Amino acid sequence: MKKIILGILIFISFTLLLAILIVGIDNKNYIGKKTKQNKQQYLKEKSKNIILEKYSSRDLDIEVYITKNKKIQKMNIEEYVKGVVAGEMPVNFDIEALKAQAIAARTYGLARLEKFGGEKSLNANGADVNDTIEFQVFMSKDDRIKLWPKKYAEQYWKKLSNAIDETKGEVLVYDNRLVMEPYYFSTSGGRTEDAVDVFSKDVPYLKSVESPGEDRAPKYKTQFTYTYNELTSILNKVYPKSKLSAKTLKKQIKILERSRGGSVKKIKIGDTYITGSKFRSILGLTSSNFTIDFSTKNVCVNCNGYGHGVGMSQWGADVMAKEGKDYKEILKHYYQGVDVIKLNIKN
Repeated sequence: MKKIILGILIFISFTLLLAILIVGIDNKNYIGKKTKQNKQQYLKEKSKNIILEKYSSRDLDIEVYITKNKKIQKMNIEEYVKGVVAGEMPVNFDIEALKAQAIAARTYGLARLEKFGGEKSLNANGADVNDTIEFQVFMSKDDRIKLWPKKYAEQYWKKLSNAIDETKGEVLVYDNRLVMEPYYFSTSGGRTEDAVDVFSKDVPYLKSVESPGEDRAPKYKTQFTYTYNELTSILNKVYPKSKLSAKTLKKQIKILERSRGGSVKKIKIGDTYITGSKFRSILGLTSSNFTIDFSTKNVCVNCNGYGHGVGMSQWGADVMAKEGKDYKEILKHYYQGVDVIKLNIKN
């Protein structure tokens, strides 16, 4: 009996050893069946250790699909970040807000690279990212300078460049891993949103936080006005089964649930239930934080804030900077539980 047991143990050990020799202990491919779950676990472990490594400047190159040229342009991440900050944030914002934007943009760009656990997207046309809002808006120095007053253009570019240069190599990490979703947006209605309420995905560092003082932003409040017939027609085209009527529209549209940040989570349209995000998309609203007023002649949708509301509010970041907060304080406010670290880059 002992000989039989010993024989079985030897066979199992040999089989396991053979499997290791065939597959290998490999840092490029995940082991086992290539299921989505296995791949996600591999990418998670990869991103966990990546910040401890040393990098050359070439390791931090990113490929950007330039839509107007329909070509892929390869550049260092720092050049890319300058173009993103140029395209995403007003240059007259406080330097600390620009630094916060630079780190969020750098983190986002690196998180799209496969070496950092990112995955290629079809929307990037073979590159890592494109230069539109599908990823981050990117503008070259020449394109950006053309849009600024000529007498201030070089001064503005120098200010922007300083914000990037002074934070070179700095990224956001959470639980010793690169932050993979450093989302940001233009303007909040006074409070940001939980990621789970907007994207149906719970992200520990994307939680609802207060963001006061943004009422000076140009799109802090916006109003969209429709006649009863116009709004009925728009919604019936998307949801014909709802059978909305202009005469009874006021009774047929009802906001049912809001998020902690104030955005509409659920709204009823006739017999159809949809998210506030979907309602926003259909009407092209500036945010999902809205109210609906039914007057005698028109229906007014009043929006608070501009954007999806998750992560860092850019106007809120500027408010904090003008109050004396530095870029790390700003980032740690909007991305809960994160740290700001500098990657180990070889000269």
